[in-house]
Amino acid sequence: MPIEVGLWKMGEMPQRVAFSAMETEKRLEDVLAKDLSILDPELLLIGRQVPTAYGKFIDLLAMDREGNLNVIELKRNKTPREVVAQVLDYGSWVRNLEDDDIAAIFDTYKRKYHPEDGTTSLDEAFCKYFGVEEMPEAINESHELIVVAAELDHSTERIINYLTEFGVAINAVFFRFFKDGESEYLSRAWLIEPDRVEENVIGRREKRPWNGEFYVSFGSNPIRNWEEARKYGFISAGGGSWYTKTLGTLEQGARIWVNIPREGYVGVGRVVDKVVPVEEFLVDDGTGNRVPIVDLPLDIAKATKAKDDADNAEHLVRVEWIKTVPVSEAISEKGFFGNQNTVAKPRSKKWPHTVERLKARFGVTD
Repeated sequence: MPIEVGLWKMGEMPQRVAFSAMETEKRLEDVLAKDLSILDPELLLIGRQVPTAYGKFIDLLAMDREGNLNVIELKRNKTPREVVAQVLDYGSWVRNLEDDDIAAIFDTYKRKYHPEDGTTSLDEAFCKYFGVEEMPEAINESHELIVVAAELDHSTERIINYLTEFGVAINAVFFRFFKDGESEYLSRAWLIEPDRVEENVIGRREKRPWNGEFYVSFGSNPIRNWEEARKYGFISAGGGSWYTKTLGTLEQGARIWVNIPREGYVGVGRVVDKVVPVEEFLVDDGTGNRVPIVDLPLDIAKATKAKDDADNAEHLVRVEWIKTVPVSEAISEKGFFGNQNTVAKPRSKKWPHTVERLKARFGVTD
């Protein structure tokens, strides 16, 4: 049955607050455009009334933390068949957007709706909104479809449930407005719990096996120097658990391919030891003595230590390098896999291609 949401004002006797339809769904679009976190705090709005190649306009276009696009379409006065067909049609268009297409959509959105921020790039907006240092290098690898409505009918509910069961990433959310005197309230309810939609999609889509090769993002900065990492045999991350926790997934003996965002792949090696805080990482000081790396006059010695700030401390993993190159010789090709996570076990169709090309470029035969 369609979802129903009610609101009661508590007192001696509970009084139901009357549901009030908005004057137009344009107002609902304005509300979401002003603050998309009302729909989902993990979505960054990147486009509004986005023209497609088919002469139609997507109400709202957003991007999630992984760089995937979300098409948000208001039901307005469309029939269930019309709104679902339209959002599926939009999905067929969105799936083919390239990085420069998406950047252009964002640029148009900023200049039209937020001219005061017109010079802000998609990259800058993404990093600021999600609190990360880099955007994912590969964006729009998948997309989701969201139908927004004031209320849902039986037919729309059945169609959307059917599609999600067969692996289509589509959901519906409806908002109801309530008035109590001069005060207005907005409620939100999802047709299907978003996590369940994701489970259905993953369960139905073809699962690509992981090839056993780890991806590593080496976020170079003033304290994280690639030349030091090459010389002393390590990869590192810091600045919060979101960046460091994936280092713990690396297994001894595992092969890693190291990418510096915006530069390219710079090394391949094998993991020697488990992750440790920077002050516990020992290296040869040049005289045969093993000393903490922080005792040497290196950039990495300036990194935050666990004893000073455990949450933001730099952590290192020892690596035996098979082949490395300086940043000036970083390897980058169109279609290479990229990800903002420090370590990943990629299942993307791009990953096997990336590894095979890197083997050829680095001269790795096994």
